[in-house]
Amino acid sequence: MGTYDQIFSTLGLESWCESGEQSGGGPVSMADLLAQNAGTDAPPPSIWELPFPSMDQLHESCAAFPQSRALTKGIEDGFLSIKDGLSFVLDPLTQPLSWFLEGSLWLFETTPWWIMIPVLLAIVLAVSRSRKLVVFVGLCLLTFAFIDYYSFAAQTLAVIFVCAIICVLLGVPIGIAMARSDRVQRMIIPILDMLQTLPAFVYLIPLIFLFSVTEPKLYGIAIILYAIVPVIRLTDLGIRLVDLDVIEAADAFGMTERQKLIKVQVPLALPNIMAGVNQTIMMSLSMVVIASLVSAPGLGVLVLRGIRNLELGVGLVSGLGIVVLAVILDRTTKLALARINAGQDR
Repeated sequence: MGTYDQIFSTLGLESWCESGEQSGGGPVSMADLLAQNAGTDAPPPSIWELPFPSMDQLHESCAAFPQSRALTKGIEDGFLSIKDGLSFVLDPLTQPLSWFLEGSLWLFETTPWWIMIPVLLAIVLAVSRSRKLVVFVGLCLLTFAFIDYYSFAAQTLAVIFVCAIICVLLGVPIGIAMARSDRVQRMIIPILDMLQTLPAFVYLIPLIFLFSVTEPKLYGIAIILYAIVPVIRLTDLGIRLVDLDVIEAADAFGMTERQKLIKVQVPLALPNIMAGVNQTIMMSLSMVVIASLVSAPGLGVLVLRGIRNLELGVGLVSGLGIVVLAVILDRTTKLALARINAGQDR
């Protein structure tokens, strides 16, 4: 006897429920087996113990009513039925991402340290114009090399370099389109909300079924989907925050929509866009560690090794290395943002 037998009796669905019992009614749970072995029906629950009429509870009263496992199994079967078609379409579209990641990894790994480190320091100096930061970055990179973690740090930077650039190239135009059209914004906002709240590990589940674990685009797509949200949102916000008086002045000068966008709106929105780039880089770095579960190279591999083999020292040192990279990237982008803000205040 189930808790909600009376509902199906009142609706006249006894024959439908009996047909489910005759067909087997699906797999039997451990609770059902224990109840059958007890040989007696449990007393009806009190009002305080009344369970919610969930799928499993209704299945106990009517064997023909589907269980919750039928829902999850249906979702899985539906995804697997379209998997081959999705792979056929997405494989050629995403293959360039694998090429970019492989090329970036090859460049960072094969370039001698005595060339790569000065190049990275020159980039930091050009972006930040801070000699103190350059000295700090140089000491950090030399420390990585001294403890034999330089190659792992270089791999992490190579992956972030590609993924962050793709996030900016895709995210800024999407943010501009959202700012110029309320309809586009209403369409994209729910997608961004889903991407922003979805647990990081969940990104990997459908991608594992669609792509081979040995392909770099597997972790590349996961990182891009996870990290692209801030640059889209802040680009949209920055364009919308441009003063209407400035837009009216541009109209008075006879500027076209394209000229207003390129010469007025984007330059004024650049601080917000750079803030989005900063957050995108930080989120890319955090996702690189999780993506190490699906063959993403870098310091995340050492963190995973420390967890798997209980190597405390390896896990802590690699974790601190990730923190150092995060500080370097954060300070560099924030100093670049400060330079942009100072230039606009003049």
